Amino acid sequence: MSGTRLREPARESAEAPPPAARTGRLSAYGERYGLVLLLVGVIAFFGVLPASSTAFTSTANVQSVLASIAVVSVLAVAAVFPLACGQFDFSVAATSLVSSIVCAATMSNHDAPLPLAVLCGVGAGVLVGLVNAVLVALLRLNAFVITIGTATLLPGLVQWYTQGVDLVRGISQPLRDFGSLTWLGLPRVIWLVALITAVCWFTLAHTAFGRRLYAVGSNASAARLVGIPVTALTFGALVTSGGLAGVAGVILTARNGGGLVDSGADLLFPALAAVFLGATAIDPGRYNVLGAVVGTLFVAVSVSGLTLAGAAEWVPAVFNGAALIIAVAVSTLLARRRGGPLAGARQGNR
Repeated sequence: MSGTRLREPARESAEAPPPAARTGRLSAYGERYGLVLLLVGVIAFFGVLPASSTAFTSTANVQSVLASIAVVSVLAVAAVFPLACGQFDFSVAATSLVSSIVCAATMSNHDAPLPLAVLCGVGAGVLVGLVNAVLVALLRLNAFVITIGTATLLPGLVQWYTQGVDLVRGISQPLRDFGSLTWLGLPRVIWLVALITAVCWFTLAHTAFGRRLYAVGSNASAARLVGIPVTALTFGALVTSGGLAGVAGVILTARNGGGLVDSGADLLFPALAAVFLGATAIDPGRYNVLGAVVGTLFVAVSVSGLTLAGAAEWVPAVFNGAALIIAVAVSTLLARRRGGPLAGARQGNR
């Protein structure tokens, strides 16, 4: 009898975790999916707010929001790769501008077919990423300074080449259709974004390349000691970032119906806000692809709701800036709670 009484508490303990464990589990879920729940809350709020409910919940607005996040989402995913290994790439938006102009100019000025134009646009992004990679990974220059310099240089080159004139003549109609039409009720561009997101998520979360990138971002010296090729991974991350920015540039051309000289470069801060917001979700304290896309959607939905609710013109800019500041603070605090620095928060760790 006494033996039975001694075994009963053990069985109850195995079947029901202690309150502290349950609380810890709920806290972990809250950290992982807090931004997703906040996004749902924002959608519900603007969906029932009288000033915005009708327009906000319309099919046209849903399609508009999804189409508007296409370029920013790809740029955010592009920025995740160098950040994962401890480097910044502030040139992703400017790279997308150059790629958009190259893609449009190939068709507009040289009457090239669409496949060649797309290839040239993406190639231009890879070339920019290659230059950044040589300077940062091989010559070991500061990525923060180098990519800011690149981001300043590229729009100037675009202005010089185009003389400030948009390239809209001779743009392939199928490319225009891809940027403006829908498929199965969703913008066509969002299907490409979903594919890119899935591939990049799998690469970072489930391959040796991704695991090694995060190892380099966490502690490059320790990674080097265990045989991880830090320089090669940094090089690859920056080239990948440039290539993805090139894809974003082609999408930008499709969305704009041509190469617009004043578009693209202003997308840097929305993309960064999405990346840092994303570091608070899905895999808190670490830059991750799914979190970045959720962050992009959160910012876009919030700005759309504020605009439809009649907010002043300055409100979206203030919201983007505040979201970036709060996201950096929260993601850094989460990283400290997990016992390590946020990947990409340090420089000079090559």
